[in-house]
Amino acid sequence: MNPKYGLPKNLMGWVQQNADKLKPPVCNAALFQDGNYIINVVGGGNTRTDFHDNPTEEIFHQIRGTAYLEIWDRGRFDRIDLKEGDVWLMEPHLQHSPQRPDPNGLCFLVELKRPPNAIDSLNWYCPKCAKLVWGASMELKDLVADLPATYKRFYALSDAERTCKHCGTLHPGKDYAAWHAIRGGNA
Repeated sequence: MNPKYGLPKNLMGWVQQNADKLKPPVCNAALFQDGNYIINVVGGGNTRTDFHDNPTEEIFHQIRGTAYLEIWDRGRFDRIDLKEGDVWLMEPHLQHSPQRPDPNGLCFLVELKRPPNAIDSLNWYCPKCAKLVWGASMELKDLVADLPATYKRFYALSDAERTCKHCGTLHPGKDYAAWHAIRGGNA
């Protein structure tokens, strides 16, 4: 027998064999390369300052450790916690910033392959006033390649380009701790 997508895999054995791929900036590795789904395992030890607008649903299963999603919704920030064992179905276009500070955390993530002409966006919001500082939209072809390239474009911007036009706050780039400290003082 030779099934199209291969035979069953031992998930934790696969994780051990691919641990080197589960590292920042995205921490994702594709468990299955084919089919109608993007099936990734996501490692921990990663924090981000971008918010992803995915045109399709996402299923999160927090296998090990904890994580949380910073949410930007209707002009304000919120948070959804993922505890070990939690499963959550996220609706399309809910802007989210996955935070995985637990270096031993592990998440099983399922997304739909994007339909033709579907657009993903990455947005960076001011931690003080929650207004958009910079964003990029794309037809996402490869999650692991396309997202880091967009991060690099944002991080390469000058301080003037990362300064909020509404309140004058400098977005700290990839420094999540600084972003969160500014946000915490304005929550």
